[in-house]
Amino acid sequence: MIPRILLTLGEPAGIGPDLCALISRQSFPCELVVVGDPQVLEARARMLGVSLQLLDADPRLPAVPHRPGSLRYLKVDGAADTQPGRLSPGHSHYVLRSIEAAVEGCLAGTYHGVVTAPVHKGIINQAGIAFSGHTEYIAAMTGGHPVMMLATKGLRVALATTHLPLKDISAAITREVLESVVRVLVGDLTRRFGIAQPRLLVCGLNPHAGEGGHLGREELDVIIPVLDALRGEGMDLVGPLPADTLFLPRNLEKADAVLAMYHDQGLPVLKFAGFGQAVNVTLGLPIIRTSVDHGTALDLAGTGKAETGSLEAAISMAIEMAQFAQGGTPV
Repeated sequence: MIPRILLTLGEPAGIGPDLCALISRQSFPCELVVVGDPQVLEARARMLGVSLQLLDADPRLPAVPHRPGSLRYLKVDGAADTQPGRLSPGHSHYVLRSIEAAVEGCLAGTYHGVVTAPVHKGIINQAGIAFSGHTEYIAAMTGGHPVMMLATKGLRVALATTHLPLKDISAAITREVLESVVRVLVGDLTRRFGIAQPRLLVCGLNPHAGEGGHLGREELDVIIPVLDALRGEGMDLVGPLPADTLFLPRNLEKADAVLAMYHDQGLPVLKFAGFGQAVNVTLGLPIIRTSVDHGTALDLAGTGKAETGSLEAAISMAIEMAQFAQGGTPV
């Protein structure tokens, strides 16, 4: 099965169009279809000296593997006047329409997954649109309970909470939320990645995992009861463990994933280990969605200095997940 994978351009002033133009020079065992304004992609390809032929996507025809020199596209107008590195609130509706078109294509079964280029949260909010992130926006369209997981070679890190201020994190980690996150993580590691009995290392929220209640009670009141209940169902859960020692190699070599309680507890380690090669995967959705591990990099847009490693990894993971979903070999 040759999967059809959508690739959004993301923030038009950022490096998303650069990455799409540069990635077109490689081969992939999938049909790549870019979602966005083709004029932006054509202009950026010319700026970078990339020879690129754009073709209309036609899912009625048999899918063909991507070959260098061309890209199929799903047209979303509205960003033709973009200048690299110059944000415009006026492009925010276009950015969101692109995300919506990609998600709708996957929900309809026309496409097998979507890889999203980075967007700029600040400029979307500046346009008067409440937007906390790709993950939350896509989840609102598709339903389910989204769980953010980043993966690089030898390490997967999922998050119990995502884009929250530190002052709000403790209240957000309830028994119900944590149980749901663990169930999604265990379920999708099995369903999407073919791991029969996932082993999770779970971080505590507080330093030293609360030190028996002396440094906070979240472990005693929330985390431990949830983990104990789920262990009773047969899940392989270790913790809560102090985050400052959990990521030692001797611990990670026996684990399939780490569950961190908040964004900056787990992701600095993941990005130190594999920045530029890591993949952001949204679990708990009815569609396959992967993304890059970096932001819009406005200072690099149009310079030819953008590195495609994370996008390559995100495309490859979407392909593998799509193939596995169709009964292929576990990734």
